[in-house]
Amino acid sequence: MQRLRALLAGPRAAPWLALLLGLVGATGFAPLGLWPLLLLSLAGLLALLDAARTLKRAALIGWLYGVGQFMLGLNWIATAFTFQSNMPAWLGWVAVLLLGLFLALYPLLAALLARWAARGSRLALPLLLAGGWAASEWLRSILFTGFAWNPLGVALIDTPLAPIAVWIGTYGLSAVTILLAAIAWWLAHRRWRPAFLTAAVVLLGLLVPRPEAGATAALLRTEADSPPAPPAAPPPAAPGIVRPVEIRIVQPDIGQADKWRGGFDQVAADRLSGLTLGPRARGPAHIVFWPEAAVTRPLSDERASAASSVLFERARALRGLVPGQTLVTGGIGLLSDDGATVTAAVNSTYVLTPEAGVEGRYDKAHLVPYGEYLPMRWLLEPLGLSRLAPGAFDFDPGPGPRPLRLRGTGLRMGVQICYEIIFSGRVARPGARPDFIFNPSNDAWFGAWGPPQHLAQARLRALEEGLPVIRSTPTGISALIDAEGMVAARIGLGERGVIDAGLPPPTRTPTLFSRFGNALPLGLALVLALLGIALARRPR
Repeated sequence: MQRLRALLAGPRAAPWLALLLGLVGATGFAPLGLWPLLLLSLAGLLALLDAARTLKRAALIGWLYGVGQFMLGLNWIATAFTFQSNMPAWLGWVAVLLLGLFLALYPLLAALLARWAARGSRLALPLLLAGGWAASEWLRSILFTGFAWNPLGVALIDTPLAPIAVWIGTYGLSAVTILLAAIAWWLAHRRWRPAFLTAAVVLLGLLVPRPEAGATAALLRTEADSPPAPPAAPPPAAPGIVRPVEIRIVQPDIGQADKWRGGFDQVAADRLSGLTLGPRARGPAHIVFWPEAAVTRPLSDERASAASSVLFERARALRGLVPGQTLVTGGIGLLSDDGATVTAAVNSTYVLTPEAGVEGRYDKAHLVPYGEYLPMRWLLEPLGLSRLAPGAFDFDPGPGPRPLRLRGTGLRMGVQICYEIIFSGRVARPGARPDFIFNPSNDAWFGAWGPPQHLAQARLRALEEGLPVIRSTPTGISALIDAEGMVAARIGLGERGVIDAGLPPPTRTPTLFSRFGNALPLGLALVLALLGIALARRPR
């Protein structure tokens, strides 16, 4: 052990080992899902920090670990640049490198503070790193518009520990991930008491009762709950019999290279309509879900001259829907200050019915920098840079989460478009809990690694909020996720098809996390930090 410690403390070996451990840690996330390797890499990170002789070395170790993890885990970002003809594809790998170098500052901060406050205590170091890492991930989600992709906790989504997120959220689950790695590190140093005590506390968290899911599929609300009548198309339920809300999720398999190609809009409309109208074993669906920007021509336009084209696009999208059926689709809206010229666009989700047209609209609030708008356009555009999504205008943000009521069912639908779903604690408005969340997305940009990572994070939102999540994407992965974060049905990458199912119910009562949000993981981070400081200051 002394020889290993000397090797880890060496001036040359430790930084390279940290980078290697970060690369290994990235395999713990989807699509590989090798979470035990993530735990081992974090145990190795603790060993490197413990052996670091200076705070400068500890900071370098934390930063290089983050560089390795983010560069490999976010490799899918490079794929997005292959669909932008105005910029060379190689620029995508430069973007991955630069983003990795920047995001690694958050692990650097956590590692530096932990090493400084631990004062050489092997009992305190893991506690301080766990608390600091959870807090740094929360900071990563809010600073500079936020980029919360792949927090450590998401690697545990398919383990028995995932349900802890209903109490402490994703960032709290990230702290638990580091504590699990600490158990192995303590055992390697024969620190039996803290290892077994930590294991006991983690296991105790699994025994705490969680909110129960509804016993049946989601119900059509009674007229006392919601005045609109149920859809006319599905057969009526007999008195006293519970009838679920039947849904259809459509995945048309429309690739990014085709999506905006001239003349392809009619092909896409035919494919979407064909899948929507296909036979269904249990009769017509109450609600049909299409992906983000499934309709590429505007479904709303504030210019007076565009009224006829908007009505045409809505009619084309709605063709074949039966009376009482609802279509929820992604689409584009154009804004105009003077009613004559376009000033901005909105990335929206529309609730359309055959009889009433648009019954509700949600505008994406958390926009993607360089994707949906170009920061510092005055500087970057002359340099030849442009945003990745096509179009001459930047998108404007919407007001944020708000439930939309769906006619006929009386259900309240929350909407989170594309990567909005990755922001823990920010997917539902406090005091306005929806019955489910719709997450239309376009993951066709993101290669083979992005879509499964996106799905894993959507599953954590379902678990945290106690709400089912519906995902519809053009090329995959579309899925129906229940309120416990389990995938009830899915359509894989590059497949064309539909999911027909009854809508799963939310939990009977809101989860603790849905009530208090990120105050809970931040409180846990503070407790771990104070405990670590106390252990570091006690007499040896």
